[in-house]
Amino acid sequence: MKIAVCGKGGCGKSTITSLIATKLAQHGVNVLVIDADESNTGLHRLLGVDAPVNLLDHFGGKKAFKQKLKQQFPPADQTLFGDTLAVSSLSGDYTAAGNGVQLMAVGKIHDAGEGCACPMGVLSKMVLSKLVTQDNEVVLIDTEAGVEHFGRGLDENCDMILGVVDPAYESFLLAKRITDMVAGGSAELFFILNKADGRSEAAMRKHVDKDKIAAVITNADALFLASLEGTPLETDIPAIEPVCDMIINRLSRRQTQ
Repeated sequence: MKIAVCGKGGCGKSTITSLIATKLAQHGVNVLVIDADESNTGLHRLLGVDAPVNLLDHFGGKKAFKQKLKQQFPPADQTLFGDTLAVSSLSGDYTAAGNGVQLMAVGKIHDAGEGCACPMGVLSKMVLSKLVTQDNEVVLIDTEAGVEHFGRGLDENCDMILGVVDPAYESFLLAKRITDMVAGGSAELFFILNKADGRSEAAMRKHVDKDKIAAVITNADALFLASLEGTPLETDIPAIEPVCDMIINRLSRRQTQ
């Protein structure tokens, strides 16, 4: 399965992605996390792994990648990845692994004035379109903030969308936009209510379809301190279990079809 985790900036996408990835790995699932957020520099720390070489840098950086995109034949996706890309074939030259999780970072903005993040978006979609998952494999994509990745059609290559909603009106509005943008597609859509307490959870539930709520994550000191200090996240967060159970059930269902 390929699962995109999305939401507004600061809602907890990377935290949720890390918690799900580590818990799935503990259940014996082979997990690949794709860091598709060009601004996020801390996902590897949350997962407790070394920072991998960015895939874009592995291919020579923006300039070299753009030159490959301009080639008429063979097309860039064939040159870089061939017909398909298997999780098991990913190179350690541009991935990092630890705690049962493999991490790939598509690309980052390094310098002021270097230009837009469009090449990262193109490469993210290219990787997802080529990536073929096996029965017990899950790919989690930690997306950039907002909905630009939907405009690029990234969700077309995903089986599930997990929208993270935090206690902010902008987050409620974004959840509605995500619902509208995903409608009609093949990906299942669910929401995770994050940073909830009694009052904020009640407000969030007013803005999200109750049948689409996969989990509610309350404020936890362990998560707060890990985020504050840049240390690996504790995985003993019971509230994340329903999401992982849902994913595992769908994996099992696919294996029997």
